[in-house]
Amino acid sequence: MSDQSTTNPAMPASDREWAEKLGPERYRILRQAGTEAPWSGELLNNKGSGDYVCGGCGTPLFESDAKYDSGSGWPSFTNPVDDGAVSEVTDQSHGMTRVEVRCAKCAGHLGHVFPDGPGPQGLRYCINSASLDFKPEE
Repeated sequence: MSDQSTTNPAMPASDREWAEKLGPERYRILRQAGTEAPWSGELLNNKGSGDYVCGGCGTPLFESDAKYDSGSGWPSFTNPVDDGAVSEVTDQSHGMTRVEVRCAKCAGHLGHVFPDGPGPQGLRYCINSASLDFKPEE
């Protein structure tokens, strides 16, 4: 990703600032489009009610009601909290074509979306735990 990620003063403006804010693992995933090992994410088995928000900027991305166990090893969701919460980008890395999912506000890499989900749209948002924070329902 580019060195200038945003002009919003509430978010880091450079890769160095993002690295300082996020720490090594979150930076690798959110800013360098990395992934965590399957079955390793702390939110994989979270069953609490609440919102999953971007680990980079805090934007609400997914609601707990949309989370399900896909058996993939990563937290999976049937849909984002609203149509404008995430953006989708064609990803042709690793010798395949997939659809990358990013936070629409800070452009942080979240994971990928696949057309094999159980919801009404038939989508599975396969998301890295390290790209999310969980905000329990109050």
